[in-house]
Order: sequence, then structure tokens, then C-alpha cells
Amino acid sequence: MATMTKMTTNEQLRTALESTHQKALLLFKHSTRCPISVRAYEEVTAYLQNHPNEQIDYAMIDVVADRPVSNEAADVLSVKHESPQVIVIRQGAPVWHTSHSHITAEALRGKLDSL
Repeated sequence: MATMTKMTTNEQLRTALESTHQKALLLFKHSTRCPISVRAYEEVTAYLQNHPNEQIDYAMIDVVADRPVSNEAADVLSVKHESPQVIVIRQGAPVWHTSHSHITAEALRGKLDSL
């Protein structure tokens, strides 16, 4: 099973974004206080357990505990903050993002298989 790296510092985020020139990154912004986000987390986890794309790195930002990192991601990527949210990044730029109930294992599989 692929694993998600937890992003807790802006430095980790910058390093991960720089690495997207070699390998795409799925960034999952998760709120531990939101039931919709808990459901989205389950969907991302199901995707990682059943159909991970080995050409993609996976990372998560806890938007409650690590708000500065979440804000930095929104600023650097120019993607309005939502939670839960998935952002796929290649070559340092977002190529796809979705949020809330649109985050499903099936949606992830469909989008990530086409990268």
C-alpha cells in the first residue's frame, strides 16, 4: 500500500513541490474536525490500499494542526483553500483539484490513471 507523508512544515511542502518535476504529487488537505473530510480521508485511503499509482507521491496536510502549511499550499499553488481537498501537482503546478464529496476512490482512480 502506498502511504501519505504528513506535511507539517513549509519546508516539507516546498521540497515536495520541487520533487513534482520528477514525480506527480497528490496533496490531500484534511480537517480532523469535519465529517465530510473524514469520509474523504476514507476514500483516499481506499484508493491507496486498492489501486495506488506508483508514479505519484502522496501527502496530507492536517488543516487544523498545520494551518500555516495549508495556507502556504493555497498561496503557492493559487488554488483556493477548501477542506477536504485533493490537489494533483506536476511540474510544480496544479493539474487537477477537487473537494468535498467529489473526493472518491473512483474519481481518484479515473484521474490518476490518466497521468
